[in-house]
Amino acid sequence: MIYQLLSRIFPTGRVKFAPKRIALIRPCCIGDVVMATAALTALREAYPEAHISWVAGPWSARAIAHHPALDAIAMPDKDMPLRSAASLRRFARQLRNGGFDCAVSLVRSPLMSLAVWLAGIPLRAGLDSGGRGFGYNLRVPIDPDEPEHESEIYLKVVSALAGRELHAYANLPVTDAARARVRGELKTEAVESPFIVAHPGGGVNPGMRFESKRFPPLRFAELASRVAEAKGASVILLGGPDDEALVAEVAGHLTAPWHSLAGRLTFAEIGALAAEALVYIGNDSGLTHLAAASGAKTVMLMGPTDPRRYGPYTRDSMVFWIPSKVGSRGAAEGPTEWMGREDIGIQVAATVKEIVKFLEK
Repeated sequence: MIYQLLSRIFPTGRVKFAPKRIALIRPCCIGDVVMATAALTALREAYPEAHISWVAGPWSARAIAHHPALDAIAMPDKDMPLRSAASLRRFARQLRNGGFDCAVSLVRSPLMSLAVWLAGIPLRAGLDSGGRGFGYNLRVPIDPDEPEHESEIYLKVVSALAGRELHAYANLPVTDAARARVRGELKTEAVESPFIVAHPGGGVNPGMRFESKRFPPLRFAELASRVAEAKGASVILLGGPDDEALVAEVAGHLTAPWHSLAGRLTFAEIGALAAEALVYIGNDSGLTHLAAASGAKTVMLMGPTDPRRYGPYTRDSMVFWIPSKVGSRGAAEGPTEWMGREDIGIQVAATVKEIVKFLEK
């Protein structure tokens, strides 16, 4: 109720000018940031001469730092999302000091819309979920209970700003430096083509843990092994600094030849490695979105989240979903037991055939 009241008090109406300095705001998390690269690409198409800064946290910024459509990355206050009056004031001050004449906010938080308004940015376009976008003067209404892909929601904001419908896919072009570094690692490890890349982790970002998104390790290994064996390939395992035990468990179940590059690659290099592989297989995680956006054939394994909202937003990807009970907002609202379901093994066998067909396209 309070947000609807604020929406009536705060003025709306498009400010008609071509922006010169744009702040694109999507601070976290890696998957969300990667999905928002579709909006970045559309924004660059609409305003080719504008200076575009992405407001992203240090963890997520590493995923997009090399994107050719960006001019700069503006690091927000470490207290993100905004949770206090002090962090709100600091962030508004940072935006004001950036000299932006336009903000494109892909955040549903009412505090973010207030911060953008306090920054005095004349053109403020953003998501308006239940009146939470009261601080924007160009509000794009969304229904949080309506299944819609995050990338398409973000694209709506850019289309509203440009005054015409724009479209792009999520994308993270691979750099020559990352490709060269990866090829050096493959040579060191004596990895020959063909190979598949498999990442059994995910579901962890600063301030958020959703480890139930991880596919059961035994079934993950079974799926990766069967795909590799069907294609005469080896498996390269990836993982983060805290995934050592998980990677070892999956490796112990693999029946295909395998190598591990866990903890040895940057985000850009993971994208380059994925683009060199037959396929990247991973959970609903930021790295799987990153791999897909880097041009890899990608298979995302999903359980407690809705693929209509959170699947890869690329041309060359597929989803293996074990249908589970998800809330109206697209994710399980409490503990989920999907990993213990007895029918997963049967579905893995059927899905291997679908993946092999997918790889032959």
